[in-house]
Amino acid sequence: MKVSAIHFEGVSKSYAGALAVDSVSLAIASGSFVALVGTSGSGKSTLLKMINRLVEPDSGAVLIGEARADAMAPHVLRRRIGYVFQSIGLFPHMTVAENIAIGLRLESQDQGDRVAELLDLVDLPRDHAARMPDALSGGQRQRVGVARALALAPQLMLMDEPFGALDPVTRDQIGTAYRALHDRLALTTIMVTHDMAEALLLADRLLVMQAGRIVADATPHDVLTGKAGRAADALVAVPRAQAERLLRLEHGA
Repeated sequence: MKVSAIHFEGVSKSYAGALAVDSVSLAIASGSFVALVGTSGSGKSTLLKMINRLVEPDSGAVLIGEARADAMAPHVLRRRIGYVFQSIGLFPHMTVAENIAIGLRLESQDQGDRVAELLDLVDLPRDHAARMPDALSGGQRQRVGVARALALAPQLMLMDEPFGALDPVTRDQIGTAYRALHDRLALTTIMVTHDMAEALLLADRLLVMQAGRIVADATPHDVLTGKAGRAADALVAVPRAQAERLLRLEHGA
């Protein structure tokens, strides 16, 4: 599936009468790394999941390239889109290799060489293929999750709080490593995150959501220099204030 761009055309979604996504129209170019940010309940994950049809819009359409997402059966569409989420979702009774190869088996593709390539890609030793998920650290399990998402060579990656369960050091390491993979593989990545510093450091473009709408669409530089509006300013104020407090502590204030 060639991904030239993603378009949201007036998409809306309600839950029990409450609007989660409100008439969003938006284009995302191929090769972008986009972060969806906003407070809890702003609609970020709902908008993301409309792309792979984990959530169906009540109105409007999502286009991937020139094709509507709903023109393809959901299970077929999802095999062509990488998806990484916070809980990782590895099957505990399967080895690392078996977890990575789930999509390959469904598509009747070769597993052995591809699993080894994917372990190399996410910087895990090849002998980890025989391990069970509970023998891995949290960071290693998330690397396996990324490898599984990349197994069928998607051009589009969706990430929903992918590093949120990791400790800060591991989170930073894996985020940086994933950004390098994004560039190396010429992926299109859309990431939901509550961590504003993570969004600013990894993404090329930030979309700020509030009450189901996109209220700011800006580069990290514009967000940091106050050019993206009040909602963006409020989000970036938190890591900025933390950094300032750390500096005062460092200087004994």
